[in-house]
Amino acid sequence: MLTIGSFFDLADFPDQELFADCPYVWVPLKKLKAYIASQTAPTFQHLCITDGVPLDSPYIWFNGRLRNARECVITYGDATKGGLSVWENGQFLQGASVIMAGAVILGKNIKIGKGVLIESGAMVKSPAIIGDQSEIRQGAYLRGNCLIGKRCVVGHTTEVKHTIFLNDAKAGHFAYLGDSILGNRVNLGAGTKCANLRFFSGNVKLKNGDVTLDTGLKKLGAIIGDGSQTGCNAVTSPGTIMGPDSLLMPNTTAPAGVHPRKSVLR
Repeated sequence: MLTIGSFFDLADFPDQELFADCPYVWVPLKKLKAYIASQTAPTFQHLCITDGVPLDSPYIWFNGRLRNARECVITYGDATKGGLSVWENGQFLQGASVIMAGAVILGKNIKIGKGVLIESGAMVKSPAIIGDQSEIRQGAYLRGNCLIGKRCVVGHTTEVKHTIFLNDAKAGHFAYLGDSILGNRVNLGAGTKCANLRFFSGNVKLKNGDVTLDTGLKKLGAIIGDGSQTGCNAVTSPGTIMGPDSLLMPNTTAPAGVHPRKSVLR
């Protein structure tokens, strides 16, 4: 019930290695910091970009290089559907990613895929991995050690810290995610908060039937299985484990513990 395979389909996920040899579904979070460090290098840099200072022009990431995009023609379509396009001197730059003017980059250990869009007003702290065709929208805040899969959305005023998004996961509006994992195609309604710290000190422990499991983690948010959804203004308690295809209804607080596949939490 609590294995990786019972929550997530990793067949098309670029970073499957992170999930290897994990006896429980929360264990990848214990490995996340070291994994991201092993996959990133101080390559995301340019002479005209200063840490913590909003970009004064758009930049593109193309063929392993970051460069100014003032002379480019950019079509800002839906990046998650391949709608972002960049042309330079009449040449189409297949797979170019765009960092808009006004975005803030902090640190150099950032790895981004093809067709990524980072909008004005977003802040991305190193280290981070952002997969192909993902959108980091205006006002989003990636606080470090974030692993974002393919075609994901980190939306307006959404804060993400030490968290994994599998492919097509979306947190579009006013969300908080700390020490959490979102499965494939998970969609968070506006205002969803995944709390990660208990009021009382000690490790997060989970009830699974009559058994209590010590996760070994002082901070643990939510583990949300493939295809699950939350409604607007929903909250997950520290250590909420939702099986695939589950629903957390609007204005509802999910209790900590294991909720099986196709649960409806009201």
